[in-house]
Amino acid sequence: MSITFKRINHFHICLAPEKLEEARNFYRDIIGLELIERPDDVFDSPGYWFNIGDAQLHLGVEEASRYTDRHTALEVTDILSARKHLEANGIKISPQHKVPGWERFAFVDPFGNRMELLQITDGL
Repeated sequence: MSITFKRINHFHICLAPEKLEEARNFYRDIIGLELIERPDDVFDSPGYWFNIGDAQLHLGVEEASRYTDRHTALEVTDILSARKHLEANGIKISPQHKVPGWERFAFVDPFGNRMELLQITDGL
């Protein structure tokens, strides 16, 4: 069994809290990305989301720590099968905050990279 991927959904970059507004202005005003709505009530820290074609850039804040919110999110066609496949191969799954319209989870690959898999559930 293998996982069927649809596309990169988003990538998430982190910065120091005091740089968040500067980063918003940079990506919106200098780079020209479209600022979109972010469900702020779902998350414990502030951030911004931007459209990039059919993918998104997510900005977030974090203090330096061993665990990071930096990640790449890949959209899959069957989130439950993907989870079972990874667990069957010894990959530890990390539940994520619930985002309306998405089913998702994260894991750290064997090389230390945090990855998120998600399936859009709106309209299903």
